[in-house]
Amino acid sequence: MKELKSYIRELTYILNKIDGQYYFCAKHLGLKENELAILYALDDGRQHTQKEIGEFWLIPKTTVNTIVRQYVKDGYITLTCEKKSKEKIIELTERGREYASLMLKNVYEAEECAMDLTLREYSNEFIKALECFSEHLSREFDLYIQKEGEKS
Repeated sequence: MKELKSYIRELTYILNKIDGQYYFCAKHLGLKENELAILYALDDGRQHTQKEIGEFWLIPKTTVNTIVRQYVKDGYITLTCEKKSKEKIIELTERGREYASLMLKNVYEAEECAMDLTLREYSNEFIKALECFSEHLSREFDLYIQKEGEKS
C-alpha cells in the first residue's frame, strides 16, 4: 500500500511538472495558459465548439468565451452557427492559422523532440499506460462522487 502511495505521489508530481512546463512556455510566448490550450485545440484543423474545448481541455466556459471573443476581435477566429444547436463552430481564420503557427512552432518542436527521445527509451507503451491510469482514476473518482452524493 505504501508503495502505491509513493508511485501516485511521484506521478502526480511529474504531471504537475509537465503542466508547469506548458504554463512557463505560454508565459514566455506572452500568452495565458488557457490561450495556449485554445490555440493548441484549434490548430488541429478541425471544427470545434466552445463547449467541446471547455470540456476536453478542462477550461471554464467563461474563460473560453472571454478568449474566443478576444480572438474574434483580433481576427484570429470565426464563429458560425451549428445546425440544430445553439453552439457556434469556432475555426481559425487564415490570420489565426498564421498566429497559431507562430505561437506553437517551438511548442511542437519541443514536444516532438521530447516524445522522440522518450519513445526511444520506453516505446509507446508508456502512453497506453498513462491512458489506462487516467481511465481507471476517472472511474474511481466518479464512483467516489456518486457514493458521496448518495450520502447527502
